[in-house]
Amino acid sequence: MTNSSAPDGIQRRFQNTQAEAHPFCFVCSGSNPMGLALRYAPQPDGSVSANYLGHCALEGYPGLLHGGVIAALLDGAMTNCLFALGQRALTVELKVCYHAGVAAAEETLLRAWLEDDSHGLFQLRAELRQGGTVKASATGKFMELA
Repeated sequence: MTNSSAPDGIQRRFQNTQAEAHPFCFVCSGSNPMGLALRYAPQPDGSVSANYLGHCALEGYPGLLHGGVIAALLDGAMTNCLFALGQRALTVELKVCYHAGVAAAEETLLRAWLEDDSHGLFQLRAELRQGGTVKASATGKFMELA
């Protein structure tokens, strides 16, 4: 699902906003040698998605991805959804639900979408799936940068 079939204009806006707003981001920038370098792709329905394959260096409990890393992945997905809309905003609230353990070294699908946009406050939702099962989800509120 990460291959974007979004129109070229949306893809360009997304790439430009991401590059300008997050040039060294731990989650989504390829410029950060310590980062995860996720490649989010805008989707035709307005969401963004990315595939991610973790590794044991990011474990909490043996074999499981650390909860803080999961939160960062979900937050990053929502932020990149805003980039696809040409928006720059800061996380003001992040609520993460851990439904099941996330295997550290298995393919993961991340997806985020906008639920509401009113007066510079954006509300988004994200989910992390492995094997077709939602293992973690999040809601977030983001405040538009002035």
